[in-house]
Amino acid sequence: MRTKILKKPTIKRLPTYLHILRQLSNEGEEYVSTTKLINELEFEPVLVRKDLATMDLPGKPRLGYKLQDLINAIEEYLGWNETSDAFLVGCGSLGVALMGYDPFKDYGLNIVAGFDNDSSKTGKSIHGKQVYNIAELPQMIKEQNIEVAVLTIPWQYAQDVANDLIKAGIKAIWNFTTVKLKVPEGVVTHNENLASGLALFSVKKKLRDNSDIED
Repeated sequence: MRTKILKKPTIKRLPTYLHILRQLSNEGEEYVSTTKLINELEFEPVLVRKDLATMDLPGKPRLGYKLQDLINAIEEYLGWNETSDAFLVGCGSLGVALMGYDPFKDYGLNIVAGFDNDSSKTGKSIHGKQVYNIAELPQMIKEQNIEVAVLTIPWQYAQDVANDLIKAGIKAIWNFTTVKLKVPEGVVTHNENLASGLALFSVKKKLRDNSDIED
């Protein structure tokens, strides 16, 4: 059990910290100070200090945090220190793009295969990953003990496919459809609504200002 609970804005900032920390590590740095991170990220100082305090790591005077320890702590909290194999369902334009995004492996996610009901796609390899007929999905989930699915299908089929995934043993669904899935207790979902993201971007673009939009 975790002794501290992070708020969503903090969780969303952690990958940005991690990106900077990994860069510093590649440059041979051993320590990083809170002040350096504040300057690099241009976040509010109070936010950076609160975010880092959540990691429960001791810092050294004049040096700051030991870089690798901080990287490890963030990766462990996000669950990125262990990689989960996943099936992607729906090999349209978005699905194909996600299958080809190699950095997912650095974030604890490894898409190992795709599934679709389009015969022009099944039996082929996309970005080095085989695409299977969606009818094979339940059996392959059980055979390969897959617990994570990425859903990029048309919204009309989202709930039915999710029901089949859960019945076959899926425990976590990263949902890129516009449907808010209904799932039983013990199954994790996250809705990645691209329309909502585009709406926020459009308003920022219209206002030419970030400051009027609250987190």
